[in-house]
Amino acid sequence: MKDVALQLKALLFPAIAAIAVLSMEVGIENVRLDAQCTTVGAACPGCGVCSTRVHSSYLRFLADIPSAGRTVELQLRVRRFRCGYAKCPRRTFVEQIPGLTRRHGQRTERLRSILTALLTAVGLALAGRAGSRLAAVLGMSISRSTVLRPVEALPEPEVPMRRVVGVDEYANDGPPAQ
Repeated sequence: MKDVALQLKALLFPAIAAIAVLSMEVGIENVRLDAQCTTVGAACPGCGVCSTRVHSSYLRFLADIPSAGRTVELQLRVRRFRCGYAKCPRRTFVEQIPGLTRRHGQRTERLRSILTALLTAVGLALAGRAGSRLAAVLGMSISRSTVLRPVEALPEPEVPMRRVVGVDEYANDGPPAQ
């Protein structure tokens, strides 16, 4: 069983060392992965002091990149730590797995980066509803406003300065005669 979990981890998260895949449940339309962080402690984002004092733990549900047309959900057990530095304004904080999670994120980092590039292209080409339908075919359940958000974040294209050409430039062959 442990070999299977190691193979799943190597297959699904090759670049992330701090995660262990505990189980996988495959359905007709979705795949659910149960995972947890394997590090002993975590650094406080407020002061940077590393803590190993676990306050509590809970489950986070993150969407991941689809696999074979199925949506993938990562059920990740994360721990809340107590900050050991007395002058730190944070009393507790939640561990983040570099390359996988971000604070308050509902998607894995790799899905977020793919979605940003894909949604920008789809949003420019198809706009909201059609882009949302295309994403659903690709196995990503997103709303039409999520499709439009990266398009709205794009910078305004620079318009080159146009030189105004008047009738006088065409009427004269050169400078006026003196």
